[in-house]
Amino acid sequence: MPGKYIELKDLFVYKISLELCDMAWEIYHTFDWQIKKIIGDQFIRAVDSNAANIVEGYGRYHYLDKIKFYYNARASLMESKHWCILLSKRKLVNKKNYDNFLKQIEHVHYHLNNWINVTYKNRDQFGSDK
Repeated sequence: MPGKYIELKDLFVYKISLELCDMAWEIYHTFDWQIKKIIGDQFIRAVDSNAANIVEGYGRYHYLDKIKFYYNARASLMESKHWCILLSKRKLVNKKNYDNFLKQIEHVHYHLNNWINVTYKNRDQFGSDK
C-alpha cells in the first residue's frame, strides 16, 4: 500500500509551481494592454498551465494518467521559459525578475522530474496499470 496521502496544498512541487505563477503575475501585471495581448497572455497561460497540469495529474487515479499530466506540466514549464526568454530579449522584463524567474523554473523542473520518477516507482511497486 502506498505511503501516507499528501494533500495537494502540501505537495511541494505544486507549492513551488504556485510561487512561479505569482512571479509570472508580478511580471505580467506591469504590461500595457498591447503587450499583454501580443505576448503576455501566452506567457501567463503557459505558467499557469504548469501548475494546473500538476493538479490535474494529482487528481487522477491511474499512475499512467498522472504521469501524462505531469509530462504536460513539464512541457508548459518549458514553454514558460521560452516566453520569459523572449520577454527578456524584447526588454519587457528587467534582469533581476528574469534571473529569478529562470531560477525558479529550474527549481520546479528539478522537483517535477523527481515527482515523475516517484510516480513511476509507486506504479511499479503498488500499481496495476503497468
